[in-house]
Amino acid sequence: MRYDMLIAGATVIDGLDSEPFQADVAVIDDVIVAVGQLNASDADTVVDAKGLVLSPGFIDVHTHDDTNVIRMPECLPKISQGVTTTIVGNCGISASPAVLHNAPPDPMNLLGEQQDFQYPTFASYAAAVREAQPAVNVAALVGHTTLRNNVMDDLYRTATQDEIAVMRAQLTQALDDGALGLSTGLAYASAKSCDEAEVLSLSEALTQANAIYTTHMRTEFEGILDAMDEAFRVGQRAKVPVVISHLKCAGAGNWGRTTEVLEKMDYTRKSQDIGCDCYPYTASSSTLDLNQVTDEFPIFITWSKHHPTLAGRMLSDIADELNVSLMEAAKSLQPAGAVYHNMDAQDVERVLQYPLTMIGSDGLPNDPHPHPRLWGAFPRVLGYYSRDRGLFPLKTAIYKMTGLSAKRFNLARRGEIKIGHYADLVLFNPETVNDSASFQKPIQAATGIHTVWVNGKISYQQSIGVQGRHGRFLSRNDAKLPDDNADTHSVMETHS
Repeated sequence: MRYDMLIAGATVIDGLDSEPFQADVAVIDDVIVAVGQLNASDADTVVDAKGLVLSPGFIDVHTHDDTNVIRMPECLPKISQGVTTTIVGNCGISASPAVLHNAPPDPMNLLGEQQDFQYPTFASYAAAVREAQPAVNVAALVGHTTLRNNVMDDLYRTATQDEIAVMRAQLTQALDDGALGLSTGLAYASAKSCDEAEVLSLSEALTQANAIYTTHMRTEFEGILDAMDEAFRVGQRAKVPVVISHLKCAGAGNWGRTTEVLEKMDYTRKSQDIGCDCYPYTASSSTLDLNQVTDEFPIFITWSKHHPTLAGRMLSDIADELNVSLMEAAKSLQPAGAVYHNMDAQDVERVLQYPLTMIGSDGLPNDPHPHPRLWGAFPRVLGYYSRDRGLFPLKTAIYKMTGLSAKRFNLARRGEIKIGHYADLVLFNPETVNDSASFQKPIQAATGIHTVWVNGKISYQQSIGVQGRHGRFLSRNDAKLPDDNADTHSVMETHS
């Protein structure tokens, strides 16, 4: 057998939380065809991986790259940290199916300007991604707020039965066209006024498609346990998996309560299919929300439409300069973006360690001064939390960003180093891998990421940068297709 490429002598971490092992990995076209002690002379290209770790490409389960994968297809913030697949459409906001007659409402404005929403159907969005061929694979959820904005004249109320029927029809069509499921952003004013019955009604479309429900819950502050109950009721009613987005206990009065939150997760997982994602930082970031304005923790302003010169500073300093209260300063800045230093380090570590937690960056690529998670989330887990803090072994860190994520979102033949799986791979130095992005200088590529392959082709090397764009649009329907290549090379060479 002649291989297109052989990655030789790597320490392989296969994405299943298994112990690392030394092996060669061979690829033909876009598929892993052999793993074991292989003959380098059988390969057209040989990559020396001695002293490096080879893992599946990282899957960023929580992103807002919806329009950016088309407008900026090199996807440098993602590919440079080893991400090979990005899931868009989170927090109730998605680029499709969207029809905008005015500027996008908050928080849809996080995804771009009105002209960036060009996809009235999910199928048109998928086609646009395929045409752009970004550097990473893309899979997509449908946003509840996007559906609301399509059919409602006022987002600050619950939808009528007729409006819900139209939203449900649009959601059903998107699911038929390959959407992974539905996301909600119930904490935002543009969706907060909807009642639970509205979400429950939409969830019935998920039942028929056996899709997934993800949610930025109604609150992550004091009422978090009640918000979790609401999320779980939706999953129970629809009989579908539930993923709680960026699970956290926000606000100083809430610090330490992750023990209660994770107890509820443990209790619920006995009877329901649930999970969560988390980003490895003690600060959140979104649009400037007046409900989060407080003097209990620092708030950094990342952009302001009406006062752009005041961006890049702490809200408290802006208020002092203007000689007004924090709330008055915040109101004058809107619409705006902010980083909220609203979490406790121990809470973040508890959630990261939780067995059901996947890694998601929740990065905001259109923010002029983004949260560092956009560029550094995955290397930070590998370097700071796994290697330096010893929060979990490297194999578990990898599992949380590969195999666990692929299984949760039903991404066929992704997330594992296994014969018959697609060759989405990351080669990195376990001793030097680290996030470089900081709150002060957030736009910096990670260190220690040696080479990244997407669908069998080199897409990024740290020494060169982006080398090619080989991503694909991943449809939920892909999992239903015959696994044509899975048994093509049925014998896996034994490793020791």
